[in-house]
Amino acid sequence: MANAEKTSSGSDIDEKKRKRKLSNRESARRSRLKKQKMMEDTIHEISTLERRIKEYSERCKVAKRRLDSLESENAGLRSEKTWLSSYVRDLENMMATTSLTLTQRGGDEQEANADGDSLSKMATGQLFSRTTQALFYNYKQLPVQRMLDFDFLCGRETPSVAGIINPGSEGFQKLFFGQEEIAIPVHAAIEAACAAHPTADVFINFASFRSAAASSMAALKQPTIKVVAIIAEGVPESDTKQLIAYARANNKVVIGPATVGGIQAGAFKIGDTAGTIDNIIQCKLYRPGSVGFVSKSGGMSNEMYNTVARVTDGIYEGIAIGGDVFPGSTLSDHILRFNNIPQIKMMVVLGELGGRDEYSLVEALKQGKVNKPVVAWVSGTCARLFKSEVQFGHAGAKSGGEMESAQAKNQALMDAGAIVPTSFEALESAIKETFDKLVEEGKVSPIKEVTPPQIPEDLSSAIKSGKVRAPTHIISTISDDRGEEPCYAGVPMSSIIEQGLGVGDVISLLWFKRSLPRYCTKFIEICIMLCADHGPCVSGAHNTIVTARAGKDLVSSLVSGLLTIGPRFGGAIDDAARYFKDACDRNLTPYEFVEGMKKKGIRVPGIGHRIKSRDNRDKRVELLQKFARSNFPSVKYMEYAVTVESYTLSKANNLVMNVDGAIGSLFLDLLAGSGMFTKQEIDEIVQIGYLNGLFVLARSIGLIGHTFDQKRLKQPLYRHPWEDVLYTK
Repeated sequence: MANAEKTSSGSDIDEKKRKRKLSNRESARRSRLKKQKMMEDTIHEISTLERRIKEYSERCKVAKRRLDSLESENAGLRSEKTWLSSYVRDLENMMATTSLTLTQRGGDEQEANADGDSLSKMATGQLFSRTTQALFYNYKQLPVQRMLDFDFLCGRETPSVAGIINPGSEGFQKLFFGQEEIAIPVHAAIEAACAAHPTADVFINFASFRSAAASSMAALKQPTIKVVAIIAEGVPESDTKQLIAYARANNKVVIGPATVGGIQAGAFKIGDTAGTIDNIIQCKLYRPGSVGFVSKSGGMSNEMYNTVARVTDGIYEGIAIGGDVFPGSTLSDHILRFNNIPQIKMMVVLGELGGRDEYSLVEALKQGKVNKPVVAWVSGTCARLFKSEVQFGHAGAKSGGEMESAQAKNQALMDAGAIVPTSFEALESAIKETFDKLVEEGKVSPIKEVTPPQIPEDLSSAIKSGKVRAPTHIISTISDDRGEEPCYAGVPMSSIIEQGLGVGDVISLLWFKRSLPRYCTKFIEICIMLCADHGPCVSGAHNTIVTARAGKDLVSSLVSGLLTIGPRFGGAIDDAARYFKDACDRNLTPYEFVEGMKKKGIRVPGIGHRIKSRDNRDKRVELLQKFARSNFPSVKYMEYAVTVESYTLSKANNLVMNVDGAIGSLFLDLLAGSGMFTKQEIDEIVQIGYLNGLFVLARSIGLIGHTFDQKRLKQPLYRHPWEDVLYTK
């Protein structure tokens, strides 16, 4: 029995040893695979850096050749020479930075077997320069203008916005570059913009959260784009993860989502980064300093730029990675980048509770990846005062487990070697002490202060502040669309609808600037109805029909008909009113009036018809006269026109009053009888051409109808028949 137990015990020990051995082998295998993957990643990154140096070198050669060819050119090319010189310097700086990074990564390759978990891979050098240009997606006037104002403030030779992408539209957008007004190309598609501006390597995406991911991915797939900034909040996390994976696999950088962007002082800024020009000047962002700054919050970035400027020589580069749970690039990504930029002497980090992004920075510090001072603070220490989980402003700022608390992160950063103050209020002092120490050690050279140029103030803001006054270019007295709703002659749109007013009332407001009595507006509506159309054979309708059958659009067909309106077709209403009024006011008899016109060689307007006669009166004229006799206070001018008609009919059977004469004379009675117009106003209305406007408005209805009729019937191109033409010599 004892022997059996002993045997069983020994067997268990052997089994445990066997399992331990298998476990060790599996661990060793996993470790080898992990190291192999790290080695492959490092080799890939070195290869990428080497390609980048080669690319920069080739660009530099091309730029230098162009610069040499310009030496003998005239002074008109001075701006291009200046830009090329600056471009060459930037390329040489980027080559130097990349070479430094390559040297460091070469050391990493030799030490890869001793490394722990691989840190996230991203572009390792400077992202922006004074020659960096961007493509701006989904045009917003204010952020683009702020970028251009920053360019001018920094003394850039060329605008940082190379082109604008507005899906579905093309052309140019006018903006200001200093005092000069420039036209920036607008493209309908990302691919077209990238092809047109191959030197633009930053894509600033102001699309909504619905389309930001798709447009950002399209930009990342363009070979010329290196950096994509996504401003929108609320981008789906699954979409963001895809963007991050693609960017890292292709050595590109994503800033955001939910970011205000980033800035390189004195060189380039994204959108609304750093706020107004006044704030930028206050923060000395128009020239480079020695501090690299990275934060999750865009709003706090503006505050920290000011803080840094007060106690150091200023910002060199600042990035707001965005407050989403999955930022396209992390705090540690940018700190590792800053560590490779020689001009940056110290770094400042502002994190926040929630997530574990700060711990990747902790690991980088522990592994010695960062050899410059890092001053850090994680906001959100007040979360412990709440009994339950609290969601702060950003999607990622959510108080969860202990490791995600601000206190735990601050302690971890301190333990890893970062300079962590006791509170946010003490952050400024910590930054100052760190910078002062660098100055004492001779690691920071004094920066020569420069006076930035004055940004010209926009006319609109100058007028608003009372600094200037400018004349208006248009005067309008009939309508106003500046309030909550449009007004016609001071009458709100809602009031017109609520009172049940009609088209005649709207015409009285917009044409005569007053509310006419109901019988007046009813008369106007009757005129429009009676004159809307007079068949397809009159000149206006004929022109419209021919034009419509030629395949032209509605407006072209309408205008072709309207252009026939004149003294011989529909345009005699004003003349009829003018001559009838003059004759009636001077108490001329019909004989004196008609014979006097005959001596002048002028036909009496409003009298005569090609079809109608004494025995076949125009029904429209009869309807107008009947309405006027029943509703008008006085029909003096109409009765005078009737006596003139009686005289002209004694001369010829077709010299009857036509619709022009009826409307002209009756409108005189409307204006005079309503008691709402002075004699001078009546004369002015007739002189300006108000009454012909009635015919133009009315006949437009019929001409539009003829256009639709021909389109609906699918009528072919019109050709006039030969037999209807007299061919003669």
